[in-house]
Amino acid sequence: MARRLRPVGLDFVAAAPLRLVFVARMAAPPERVHAALAGDVPGWARWFRAVTVARRVERAGGDGREIRLLGGARFLETVLADEPSRRYAYRVDVTNAPGVRALLEDWQLLPAGTGTVVRWMVAVDGPAPVRLAVALGRPGLGHAFRDAVRSLDRRLAAMHGGRT
Repeated sequence: MARRLRPVGLDFVAAAPLRLVFVARMAAPPERVHAALAGDVPGWARWFRAVTVARRVERAGGDGREIRLLGGARFLETVLADEPSRRYAYRVDVTNAPGVRALLEDWQLLPAGTGTVVRWMVAVDGPAPVRLAVALGRPGLGHAFRDAVRSLDRRLAAMHGGRT
């Protein structure tokens, strides 16, 4: 059953009761990484293994996304930040995930030589059992993130003839 979450802004990344941060390095430059994150939403299903469906949707508050994950979780999101070569952030407005009250994800891209350092922040609010479950899932989320970043980096290299 879909539930509407509390709408939050970008400041929720710092204020959330639970915040997970993951970092990985890519060979691809920030402009290519950002183009994959923000410009090719359907492409997420090709490089982020947990994502089965990703598509743009029109939202009253701006650009939106519909995301479906392995296991059946569904999210209707609003994009809050789309800064070329720097940042892509979105909040979840509607989900079937139980117990979550607010959820925001923030992808920050930092130049690192000719490549990119990707920082993915997941900010969550919910009752204590939900926060505990998400915290206990941190190793799995970290593994999924690192695997997705490696997969995206390979995909971008292949798309650009081995050049990143």
